[in-house]
Amino acid sequence: MTSPGSSDVRWEYLTAPVLIHNTQAILNNFGRDGWELVTVTTGANPEQLVAWFKRPVRG
Repeated sequence: MTSPGSSDVRWEYLTAPVLIHNTQAILNNFGRDGWELVTVTTGANPEQLVAWFKRPVRG
């Protein structure tokens, strides 16, 4: 429920593989594009990491 006068925020989501050897650069690149990291999970195998991002829908 929202309070009177507040606007609803719509979100878009993105998942992306994260390479262990270049994690900081990868996350910084997404951050520069306005993506906020929500969580990191394992992929199909434990060595594969998947980052989950969100950002407000523009426009």
